[in-house]
Amino acid sequence: MQNPGTTQPQWYSSSSLSFLSSALFRDPKPKPILYTFLIISLFSILLVLSLSSSSPSQTHTRPDPFLYPTHQTHRIIYDQDKTAPPPPSIAYLISGSKGDSGRILRLLFASYHPLNHYLLHLDPSAPHSDRENLALVVQSNPIFKAAQNVHVMGKPDFAYAKGSSPVSFTLHAASILIRLSINWDWFVSLTADSYPLVTQDDLLHILSFLPKDMNFVNHSSYIGWKELRKLKPIIVDPGLYLSEGTEMFYATQKRELPSAYHLFTGSSFSILSRNFMEFCIWGVDNLPRILLMYFSNTPSSLSNYFPTVLCNSRQFNKTVINQDLLYAIYDGHRNDLRALNSTDFDDMIRSGAAFARKFQPDDPMLDLIDQKVLDRSPGLVAPGGWCLGEPGNNTCLTWGDASILRPGVGSQRLEKAIVELLSNGTFRSRQCI
Repeated sequence: MQNPGTTQPQWYSSSSLSFLSSALFRDPKPKPILYTFLIISLFSILLVLSLSSSSPSQTHTRPDPFLYPTHQTHRIIYDQDKTAPPPPSIAYLISGSKGDSGRILRLLFASYHPLNHYLLHLDPSAPHSDRENLALVVQSNPIFKAAQNVHVMGKPDFAYAKGSSPVSFTLHAASILIRLSINWDWFVSLTADSYPLVTQDDLLHILSFLPKDMNFVNHSSYIGWKELRKLKPIIVDPGLYLSEGTEMFYATQKRELPSAYHLFTGSSFSILSRNFMEFCIWGVDNLPRILLMYFSNTPSSLSNYFPTVLCNSRQFNKTVINQDLLYAIYDGHRNDLRALNSTDFDDMIRSGAAFARKFQPDDPMLDLIDQKVLDRSPGLVAPGGWCLGEPGNNTCLTWGDASILRPGVGSQRLEKAIVELLSNGTFRSRQCI
Protein backbone atom coordinates (compact mmCIF):
# COMPACT_ATOMS: atom_id res chain seq x y z
CA MET A 1 0.00 0.00 0.00
CA GLN A 2 1.46 3.34 -0.93
CA ASN A 3 1.90 5.96 1.75
CA PRO A 4 -0.79 8.63 1.47
CA GLY A 5 -0.17 12.32 1.01
CA THR A 6 -0.79 14.93 3.60
CA THR A 7 -3.67 16.69 1.85
CA GLN A 8 -6.97 17.10 3.63
CA PRO A 9 -9.02 13.91 3.07
CA GLN A 10 -12.22 14.09 1.05
CA TRP A 11 -15.01 11.70 1.97
CA TYR A 12 -17.10 9.89 -0.61
CA SER A 13 -20.58 8.48 -0.21
CA SER A 14 -21.28 4.76 -0.53
CA SER A 15 -23.60 5.56 -3.43
CA SER A 16 -20.65 6.95 -5.39
CA LEU A 17 -18.68 3.80 -4.64
CA SER A 18 -21.58 1.64 -5.80
CA PHE A 19 -21.96 3.64 -9.01
CA LEU A 20 -18.25 3.50 -9.85
CA SER A 21 -17.92 -0.23 -9.23
CA SER A 22 -21.04 -1.16 -11.19
CA ALA A 23 -20.04 1.02 -14.11
CA LEU A 24 -16.55 -0.45 -14.27
CA PHE A 25 -17.57 -4.09 -13.92
CA ARG A 26 -20.80 -4.28 -15.96
CA ASP A 27 -20.13 -5.08 -18.72
CA PRO A 28 4.57 -25.93 -22.60
CA LYS A 29 5.39 -29.11 -22.21
CA PRO A 30 8.01 -29.88 -19.47
CA LYS A 31 11.33 -31.44 -20.26
CA PRO A 32 11.35 -35.27 -19.80
CA ILE A 33 13.91 -35.08 -17.00
CA LEU A 34 11.57 -32.80 -15.04
CA TYR A 35 8.35 -34.62 -15.82
CA THR A 36 8.44 -36.87 -12.76
CA PHE A 37 8.88 -33.92 -10.38
CA LEU A 38 6.00 -32.04 -11.97
CA ILE A 39 3.58 -34.96 -11.99
CA ILE A 40 4.33 -35.94 -8.37
CA SER A 41 3.74 -32.39 -7.16
CA LEU A 42 0.57 -31.90 -9.21
CA PHE A 43 -1.03 -35.13 -8.07
CA SER A 44 -0.10 -34.36 -4.48
CA ILE A 45 -2.02 -31.08 -4.71
CA LEU A 46 -5.02 -32.67 -6.44
CA LEU A 47 -5.11 -35.50 -3.88
CA VAL A 48 -5.20 -33.03 -1.00
CA LEU A 49 -8.05 -31.11 -2.62
CA SER A 50 -10.04 -34.24 -3.43
CA LEU A 51 -9.70 -35.55 0.12
CA SER A 52 -10.88 -32.25 1.57
CA SER A 53 -13.96 -32.14 -0.65
CA SER A 54 -14.92 -35.81 -0.21
CA SER A 55 -14.56 -36.18 3.54
CA PRO A 56 -17.88 -36.34 5.41
CA SER A 57 -19.14 -33.19 7.08
CA GLN A 58 -19.49 -33.06 10.81
CA THR A 59 -22.96 -32.64 12.25
CA HIS A 60 -23.60 -29.32 13.96
CA THR A 61 -26.48 -27.92 15.90
CA ARG A 62 -28.10 -24.85 14.43
CA PRO A 63 -26.62 -21.40 15.17
CA ASP A 64 -28.28 -19.22 17.77
CA PRO A 65 -31.46 -17.69 16.25
CA PHE A 66 -30.90 -14.33 17.92
CA LEU A 67 -27.78 -13.82 15.82
CA TYR A 68 -29.63 -14.82 12.65
CA PRO A 69 -33.30 -13.95 13.27
CA THR A 70 -35.91 -15.39 10.92
CA HIS A 71 -38.87 -13.53 12.42
CA GLN A 72 -39.37 -9.79 12.67
CA THR A 73 -39.99 -10.07 16.42
CA HIS A 74 -36.36 -11.13 16.93
CA ARG A 75 -34.90 -8.30 14.88
CA ILE A 76 -33.39 -5.24 16.52
CA ILE A 77 -33.69 -2.19 14.24
CA TYR A 78 -31.20 0.69 14.24
CA ASP A 79 -31.34 3.94 12.33
CA GLN A 80 -29.67 2.73 9.18
CA ASP A 81 -30.08 3.28 5.47
CA LYS A 82 -33.02 1.19 4.25
CA THR A 83 -31.54 1.25 0.73
CA ALA A 84 -28.22 -0.27 1.82
CA PRO A 85 -27.57 -3.69 0.27
CA PRO A 86 -27.36 -6.74 2.56
CA PRO A 87 -23.90 -7.28 4.04
CA PRO A 88 -21.62 -9.88 2.45
CA SER A 89 -19.60 -12.56 4.24
CA ILE A 90 -15.86 -13.18 4.30
CA ALA A 91 -14.13 -16.54 4.68
CA TYR A 92 -10.93 -16.08 6.70
CA LEU A 93 -7.99 -18.45 6.82
CA ILE A 94 -5.82 -17.52 9.84
CA SER A 95 -2.57 -19.45 9.96
CA GLY A 96 0.50 -19.58 12.11
CA SER A 97 3.39 -21.71 13.26
CA LYS A 98 4.96 -22.88 16.51
CA GLY A 99 4.24 -20.42 19.32
CA ASP A 100 1.58 -18.55 17.33
CA SER A 101 -1.62 -19.86 18.96
CA GLY A 102 -1.97 -16.70 21.07
CA ARG A 103 -1.43 -14.47 18.06
CA ILE A 104 -4.00 -16.45 16.05
CA LEU A 105 -6.60 -16.01 18.80
CA ARG A 106 -5.91 -12.28 19.05
CA LEU A 107 -6.25 -11.91 15.28
CA LEU A 108 -9.50 -13.91 15.41
CA PHE A 109 -10.93 -11.64 18.13
CA ALA A 110 -9.87 -8.52 16.21
CA SER A 111 -11.39 -9.65 12.91
CA TYR A 112 -14.47 -11.48 14.21
CA HIS A 113 -18.03 -11.05 12.96
CA PRO A 114 -20.89 -13.58 13.14
CA LEU A 115 -21.54 -13.31 9.39
CA ASN A 116 -18.00 -14.43 8.52
CA HIS A 117 -16.42 -17.87 8.56
CA TYR A 118 -13.03 -18.67 10.08
CA LEU A 119 -10.59 -21.53 9.64
CA LEU A 120 -7.64 -21.58 12.08
CA HIS A 121 -4.45 -23.43 11.19
CA LEU A 122 -1.26 -24.21 13.11
CA ASP A 123 1.36 -25.84 10.89
CA PRO A 124 3.05 -29.15 11.88
CA SER A 125 5.93 -27.36 13.63
CA ALA A 126 3.48 -26.56 16.45
CA PRO A 127 2.81 -29.35 18.96
CA HIS A 128 -0.57 -31.03 18.66
CA SER A 129 -1.40 -29.88 22.20
CA ASP A 130 -1.41 -26.28 20.93
CA ARG A 131 -3.92 -27.27 18.28
CA GLU A 132 -6.13 -28.98 20.85
CA ASN A 133 -5.94 -26.00 23.21
CA LEU A 134 -6.88 -23.68 20.34
CA ALA A 135 -9.93 -25.82 19.60
CA LEU A 136 -10.91 -25.85 23.29
CA VAL A 137 -10.77 -22.05 23.48
CA VAL A 138 -12.99 -21.79 20.40
CA GLN A 139 -15.48 -24.34 21.73
CA SER A 140 -15.69 -22.67 25.15
CA ASN A 141 -16.26 -19.14 23.83
CA PRO A 142 -20.02 -18.39 24.05
CA ILE A 143 -19.99 -16.17 20.93
CA PHE A 144 -18.16 -18.66 18.72
CA LYS A 145 -20.33 -21.44 20.11
CA ALA A 146 -23.51 -19.53 19.29
CA ALA A 147 -22.51 -18.57 15.75
CA GLN A 148 -20.66 -21.84 14.99
CA ASN A 149 -18.50 -20.14 12.39
CA VAL A 150 -14.99 -20.79 13.77
CA HIS A 151 -13.18 -24.04 12.92
CA VAL A 152 -9.72 -25.44 13.65
CA MET A 153 -7.84 -27.67 11.20
CA GLY A 154 -7.05 -30.84 13.12
CA LYS A 155 -4.64 -32.24 10.49
CA PRO A 156 -2.25 -29.44 9.51
CA ASP A 157 -0.55 -28.84 6.17
CA PHE A 158 3.10 -28.06 5.59
CA ALA A 159 3.62 -24.74 3.83
CA TYR A 160 7.18 -23.71 3.02
CA ALA A 161 7.33 -19.97 2.54
CA LYS A 162 9.84 -20.24 -0.33
CA GLY A 163 8.16 -23.19 -2.01
CA SER A 164 4.99 -24.06 -3.83
CA SER A 165 3.19 -25.77 -0.95
CA PRO A 166 1.52 -22.48 0.16
CA VAL A 167 -0.58 -22.64 -3.03
CA SER A 168 -1.69 -26.18 -2.17
CA PHE A 169 -2.40 -25.17 1.43
CA THR A 170 -4.42 -22.10 0.39
CA LEU A 171 -6.53 -24.08 -2.10
CA HIS A 172 -7.03 -26.84 0.47
CA ALA A 173 -8.21 -24.36 3.11
CA ALA A 174 -10.52 -22.59 0.64
CA SER A 175 -12.04 -25.93 -0.37
CA ILE A 176 -12.77 -26.70 3.30
CA LEU A 177 -14.44 -23.31 3.77
CA ILE A 178 -16.51 -23.88 0.62
CA ARG A 179 -17.64 -27.23 2.01
CA LEU A 180 -18.44 -25.69 5.41
CA SER A 181 -20.63 -22.89 4.08
CA ILE A 182 -22.23 -21.68 0.84
CA ASN A 183 -22.82 -18.19 2.21
CA TRP A 184 -19.47 -16.43 1.97
CA ASP A 185 -18.42 -14.06 -0.82
CA TRP A 186 -14.68 -13.29 -0.42
CA PHE A 187 -11.67 -15.28 0.75
CA VAL A 188 -8.91 -13.68 2.86
CA SER A 189 -5.81 -15.49 4.10
CA LEU A 190 -4.14 -13.86 7.12
CA THR A 191 -0.89 -14.89 8.75
CA ALA A 192 -0.31 -14.52 12.48
CA ASP A 193 1.77 -11.36 11.94
CA SER A 194 -1.18 -9.52 10.32
CA TYR A 195 -3.85 -7.31 11.89
CA PRO A 196 -7.01 -5.49 10.70
CA LEU A 197 -7.03 -1.70 10.37
CA VAL A 198 -10.83 -1.39 10.17
CA THR A 199 -13.67 -3.05 12.02
CA GLN A 200 -15.58 -5.82 10.32
CA ASP A 201 -18.64 -3.56 10.24
CA ASP A 202 -16.53 -1.05 8.28
CA LEU A 203 -15.21 -3.67 5.87
CA LEU A 204 -18.51 -5.49 5.29
CA HIS A 205 -20.32 -2.18 4.80
CA ILE A 206 -17.95 -1.09 2.01
CA LEU A 207 -17.85 -4.52 0.37
CA SER A 208 -21.65 -4.62 0.29
CA PHE A 209 -21.58 -1.87 -2.38
CA LEU A 210 -19.11 -3.70 -4.63
CA PRO A 211 -19.70 -6.47 -7.16
CA LYS A 212 -19.02 -9.82 -5.53
CA ASP A 213 -16.71 -10.91 -8.35
CA MET A 214 -14.08 -8.22 -7.66
CA ASN A 215 -10.58 -9.45 -6.76
CA PHE A 216 -8.05 -7.25 -4.95
CA VAL A 217 -4.64 -8.48 -6.11
CA ASN A 218 -1.34 -6.69 -6.57
CA HIS A 219 -0.04 -7.81 -9.96
CA SER A 220 2.45 -6.93 -12.67
CA SER A 221 3.68 -8.57 -15.85
CA TYR A 222 7.13 -7.06 -15.27
CA ILE A 223 9.15 -10.03 -14.09
CA GLY A 224 12.63 -8.48 -13.94
CA TRP A 225 15.01 -10.18 -11.53
CA LYS A 226 12.34 -12.69 -10.54
CA GLU A 227 12.80 -14.50 -13.87
CA LEU A 228 16.14 -15.95 -12.80
CA ARG A 229 15.45 -16.30 -9.06
CA LYS A 230 11.71 -17.12 -8.85
CA LEU A 231 10.51 -18.57 -12.18
CA LYS A 232 13.30 -20.39 -13.99
CA PRO A 233 14.72 -22.34 -11.00
CA ILE A 234 13.19 -25.78 -10.40
CA ILE A 235 12.51 -27.01 -6.88
CA VAL A 236 10.92 -30.01 -5.22
CA ASP A 237 8.86 -28.79 -2.27
CA PRO A 238 8.70 -31.53 0.42
CA GLY A 239 5.64 -29.86 1.88
CA LEU A 240 3.60 -31.34 -0.97
CA TYR A 241 4.27 -35.01 -0.30
CA LEU A 242 6.11 -35.57 3.00
CA SER A 243 4.58 -35.71 6.48
CA GLU A 244 7.58 -34.10 8.17
CA GLY A 245 9.79 -31.14 7.45
CA THR A 246 12.94 -31.59 5.42
CA GLU A 247 15.25 -29.53 3.25
CA MET A 248 13.93 -28.20 -0.04
CA PHE A 249 15.57 -29.63 -3.14
CA TYR A 250 16.85 -27.36 -5.93
CA ALA A 251 17.47 -28.93 -9.33
CA THR A 252 20.42 -27.91 -11.46
CA GLN A 253 18.27 -27.42 -14.58
CA LYS A 254 16.44 -24.24 -15.47
CA ARG A 255 13.04 -24.13 -17.15
CA GLU A 256 12.00 -22.00 -20.09
CA LEU A 257 9.31 -19.39 -19.61
CA PRO A 258 5.96 -20.39 -21.17
CA SER A 259 4.69 -18.93 -24.42
CA ALA A 260 1.07 -20.11 -24.18
CA TYR A 261 0.22 -17.62 -21.42
CA HIS A 262 1.69 -14.53 -19.74
CA LEU A 263 3.24 -14.78 -16.30
CA PHE A 264 2.27 -12.24 -13.65
CA THR A 265 3.81 -11.61 -10.28
CA GLY A 266 2.44 -9.92 -7.17
CA SER A 267 2.25 -10.31 -3.40
CA SER A 268 1.29 -13.32 -1.32
CA PHE A 269 -1.71 -11.46 0.15
CA SER A 270 -4.95 -10.89 -1.77
CA ILE A 271 -8.71 -10.64 -1.34
CA LEU A 272 -10.27 -13.15 -3.73
CA SER A 273 -13.89 -13.71 -4.72
CA ARG A 274 -15.63 -16.99 -4.02
CA ASN A 275 -16.37 -17.45 -7.73
CA PHE A 276 -12.68 -17.23 -8.52
CA MET A 277 -11.70 -19.63 -5.73
CA GLU A 278 -14.23 -22.17 -7.02
CA PHE A 279 -12.80 -21.66 -10.52
CA CYS A 280 -9.35 -22.62 -9.20
CA ILE A 281 -10.54 -25.54 -7.05
CA TRP A 282 -13.14 -27.28 -9.21
CA GLY A 283 -10.94 -27.10 -12.31
CA VAL A 284 -13.78 -26.97 -14.86
CA ASP A 285 -11.35 -24.95 -16.99
CA ASN A 286 -7.89 -26.30 -17.84
CA LEU A 287 -6.12 -23.02 -17.05
CA PRO A 288 -5.91 -23.38 -13.23
CA ARG A 289 -4.65 -26.98 -13.59
CA ILE A 290 -2.04 -26.06 -16.21
CA LEU A 291 -0.70 -23.21 -14.09
CA LEU A 292 -0.84 -25.37 -10.97
CA MET A 293 1.46 -27.82 -12.73
CA TYR A 294 3.81 -25.06 -13.85
CA PHE A 295 4.06 -23.38 -10.44
CA SER A 296 4.20 -26.64 -8.44
CA ASN A 297 7.99 -26.68 -8.81
CA THR A 298 8.60 -22.93 -8.72
CA PRO A 299 9.97 -20.92 -5.76
CA SER A 300 7.57 -18.47 -4.06
CA SER A 301 4.68 -19.57 -6.27
CA LEU A 302 1.95 -18.10 -4.02
CA SER A 303 2.81 -14.57 -5.15
CA ASN A 304 2.62 -15.65 -8.80
CA TYR A 305 -0.13 -18.26 -9.10
CA PHE A 306 -3.29 -16.27 -8.41
CA PRO A 307 -2.25 -13.14 -10.40
CA THR A 308 -1.33 -15.36 -13.37
CA VAL A 309 -4.59 -17.33 -13.29
CA LEU A 310 -6.66 -14.15 -12.95
CA CYS A 311 -4.98 -12.24 -15.75
CA ASN A 312 -4.97 -15.13 -18.22
CA SER A 313 -8.63 -15.93 -17.71
CA ARG A 314 -11.16 -14.15 -19.93
CA GLN A 315 -13.78 -14.81 -17.26
CA PHE A 316 -11.88 -13.00 -14.51
CA ASN A 317 -9.27 -10.66 -16.02
CA LYS A 318 -11.67 -7.71 -15.91
CA THR A 319 -12.50 -8.25 -12.24
CA VAL A 320 -9.02 -7.42 -10.90
CA ILE A 321 -8.20 -4.34 -8.83
CA ASN A 322 -4.43 -3.79 -8.80
CA GLN A 323 -4.35 -3.18 -5.06
CA ASP A 324 -4.58 -5.74 -2.25
CA LEU A 325 -5.72 -3.30 0.51
CA LEU A 326 -2.77 -4.36 2.67
CA TYR A 327 -0.41 -1.87 4.31
CA ALA A 328 3.11 -3.27 4.25
CA ILE A 329 6.61 -1.88 3.78
CA TYR A 330 9.00 -3.87 1.63
CA ASP A 331 12.65 -4.10 2.66
CA GLY A 332 14.61 -4.43 -0.57
CA HIS A 333 17.85 -5.28 1.22
CA ARG A 334 16.36 -8.31 2.98
CA ASN A 335 13.94 -9.16 0.15
CA ASP A 336 11.15 -9.34 2.72
CA LEU A 337 8.61 -7.19 4.52
CA ARG A 338 9.93 -4.86 7.20
CA ALA A 339 8.44 -5.09 10.68
CA LEU A 340 6.15 -2.12 11.32
CA ASN A 341 6.86 0.18 14.27
CA SER A 342 5.28 3.15 16.03
CA THR A 343 6.60 5.64 13.45
CA ASP A 344 4.42 3.95 10.83
CA PHE A 345 1.14 4.28 12.74
CA ASP A 346 -0.18 7.55 11.31
CA ASP A 347 0.68 6.66 7.70
CA MET A 348 -0.77 3.20 8.20
CA ILE A 349 -4.13 4.51 9.39
CA ARG A 350 -4.33 7.28 6.76
CA SER A 351 -3.58 4.79 3.99
CA GLY A 352 -7.14 3.45 4.01
CA ALA A 353 -5.88 -0.14 4.01
CA ALA A 354 -8.06 -2.88 5.45
CA PHE A 355 -5.16 -4.91 6.88
CA ALA A 356 -1.49 -4.46 7.78
CA ARG A 357 1.56 -6.71 7.99
CA LYS A 358 3.97 -7.45 9.57
CA PHE A 359 3.85 -6.98 13.32
CA GLN A 360 6.12 -8.39 15.98
CA PRO A 361 4.46 -10.56 18.67
CA ASP A 362 2.65 -8.42 21.28
CA ASP A 363 3.81 -5.24 19.58
CA PRO A 364 2.48 -2.11 21.37
CA MET A 365 1.09 -0.98 18.01
CA LEU A 366 -1.48 -3.75 18.23
CA ASP A 367 -2.74 -2.31 21.54
CA LEU A 368 -2.92 1.10 19.88
CA ILE A 369 -4.99 -0.28 17.00
CA ASP A 370 -7.30 -2.02 19.48
CA GLN A 371 -7.84 1.21 21.42
CA LYS A 372 -8.05 3.82 18.65
CA VAL A 373 -9.43 1.85 15.69
CA LEU A 374 -11.24 -1.32 16.75
CA ASP A 375 -12.48 -0.27 20.21
CA ARG A 376 -11.54 -3.76 21.37
CA SER A 377 -10.75 -4.75 24.96
CA PRO A 378 -8.09 -7.42 25.66
CA GLY A 379 -9.39 -10.97 25.26
CA LEU A 380 -12.69 -9.86 23.71
CA VAL A 381 -13.99 -9.63 20.16
CA ALA A 382 -14.17 -6.26 18.44
CA PRO A 383 -17.73 -4.94 18.94
CA GLY A 384 -20.11 -4.36 16.05
CA GLY A 385 -23.74 -3.59 15.33
CA TRP A 386 -24.72 -7.05 16.50
CA CYS A 387 -23.43 -6.34 20.05
CA LEU A 388 -26.16 -5.01 22.36
CA GLY A 389 -24.54 -5.03 25.81
CA GLU A 390 -23.80 -1.98 27.89
CA PRO A 391 -20.49 -0.15 27.23
CA GLY A 392 -17.78 -0.95 29.74
CA ASN A 393 -18.69 -4.62 30.02
CA ASN A 394 -18.38 -7.46 27.51
CA THR A 395 -20.88 -5.78 25.20
CA CYS A 396 -20.98 -8.70 22.75
CA LEU A 397 -22.37 -11.19 25.27
CA THR A 398 -25.79 -9.72 24.42
CA TRP A 399 -26.59 -10.29 20.76
CA GLY A 400 -28.68 -8.58 18.16
CA ASP A 401 -29.15 -9.23 14.47
CA ALA A 402 -25.80 -10.07 12.85
CA SER A 403 -26.86 -8.37 9.61
CA ILE A 404 -27.04 -4.96 11.31
CA LEU A 405 -23.86 -2.97 10.61
CA ARG A 406 -22.69 0.18 12.36
CA PRO A 407 -19.73 1.41 10.31
CA GLY A 408 -17.47 4.11 11.68
CA VAL A 409 -14.71 6.39 10.42
CA GLY A 410 -12.73 3.37 9.25
CA SER A 411 -15.30 2.76 6.53
CA GLN A 412 -14.76 6.33 5.31
CA ARG A 413 -11.01 5.77 5.02
CA LEU A 414 -11.51 2.47 3.18
CA GLU A 415 -14.18 3.93 0.92
CA LYS A 416 -11.97 6.86 -0.01
CA ALA A 417 -9.11 4.51 -0.91
CA ILE A 418 -11.30 2.30 -3.12
CA VAL A 419 -13.03 5.23 -4.83
CA GLU A 420 -9.63 6.69 -5.69
CA LEU A 421 -8.58 3.35 -7.16
CA LEU A 422 -11.67 3.25 -9.39
CA SER A 423 -11.86 6.89 -10.41
CA ASN A 424 -8.30 8.13 -10.92
CA GLY A 425 -8.26 7.30 -14.64
CA THR A 426 -5.61 4.59 -14.36
CA PHE A 427 -7.80 1.70 -13.20
CA ARG A 428 -8.06 -0.01 -16.59
CA SER A 429 -4.51 0.85 -17.61
CA ARG A 430 -3.14 -0.96 -14.52
CA GLN A 431 -5.33 -4.03 -14.99
CA CYS A 432 -3.50 -7.17 -16.16
CA ILE A 433 -0.99 -5.22 -18.29
